Amino acid sequence: MARNSLDIDKAPGDTRVVVAMSGGVDSSVTAALLKEQGYDVVGVTLQLYDHGVAVGKSGACCAGQDIADARQVAQRLAIPHYVLDYESRFRAEVMDSFADSYLRGETPVPCIACNRTVKFRDLLKTARELGAATLATGHYVQRLVGEAGPELHRGADPARDQSYFLFGTTAEQLDFLRFPLGHLPKSETRALAERFDLPVAEKPDSQDICFVPNGDYASVVQKLRPDSIEAGDIVDMAGNTVGRHDGIVRFTVGQRRGLAIGERTGTDNDPLYVVRLEPETRRVVVGPRSALGRSEIALYDMNWIGPDFDGAQPVQVRVRSSQALRPAEIERAGNETVVRFAEPELGVSPGQACVVYDAANGSRVLGGGFIRRFAS
Repeated sequence: MARNSLDIDKAPGDTRVVVAMSGGVDSSVTAALLKEQGYDVVGVTLQLYDHGVAVGKSGACCAGQDIADARQVAQRLAIPHYVLDYESRFRAEVMDSFADSYLRGETPVPCIACNRTVKFRDLLKTARELGAATLATGHYVQRLVGEAGPELHRGADPARDQSYFLFGTTAEQLDFLRFPLGHLPKSETRALAERFDLPVAEKPDSQDICFVPNGDYASVVQKLRPDSIEAGDIVDMAGNTVGRHDGIVRFTVGQRRGLAIGERTGTDNDPLYVVRLEPETRRVVVGPRSALGRSEIALYDMNWIGPDFDGAQPVQVRVRSSQALRPAEIERAGNETVVRFAEPELGVSPGQACVVYDAANGSRVLGGGFIRRFAS
């Protein structure tokens, strides 16, 4: 039998597909496309954190309204739909680690943690238990089959590519996952939503992390760890005190705004940026823009899905989801993985992910890891 459009050797009608339905346009169109192609589609929505109830604001990816929207889409498509309560594991795996990371002076990326744990570990297990042959999501990445098996590639639309958030996907998970929208631009997804007459066709994309209202990370950390936020000094690179702050969780490396520093004595008055956070002494260290450059970083908690290699290898990388790819070199020596940039990279913050792509055209995701804290 020929393999179907999901690269599975079954007829579509004999292929059960669990679709992770967030209540947004992308996952809804994913379910509709697969239903139209004749697959046995089951929609699953995760109750992670009810943003709307908690802060009186709707529109985040895990809000109660989104569950209602996903249910309405499933009814429109006439597919089974289940809501799974993952709140406790989401709190432990994502929210708590988010707060603890900020208190360590890091800049965490909770969407990566969510994909690595709650979604692509726990939900994938649930999909298998439901008898599914695959788990499909609305992410804008591509799963392409190479000589050695499935590969993870950037989404075809650079403006929508979500590969940065999925670098933690393992080879075993990639074998089971499918991304039907990875080759499409967002405009075509919207057009498909209208063609399928989906009730979410005009729903705006979520802009916030689901449990972070209005991007106010500090208030979330303060709510989760109320006794851990303490005031401290803002100092320049020579150790001169130039200001005070009310918690290092309000700062990240590369930040310029919000420093509340006026005219200074004993130091020049050029613009200052956060260069380093020192949680042990509660100090925010600031300096000129030139002090932000990093030629080399060390990574931990690596996930590697590219070909094995020895010594140093040329690659392309990004340390923020929205930045262009940068030429670099990666080297693994024992338990340490080091990335050396071709040009110094500005605003690199511990806790961020560094995602590694192939050197040739930057399409394939080879893996990545998290940036270690820098030496003082």
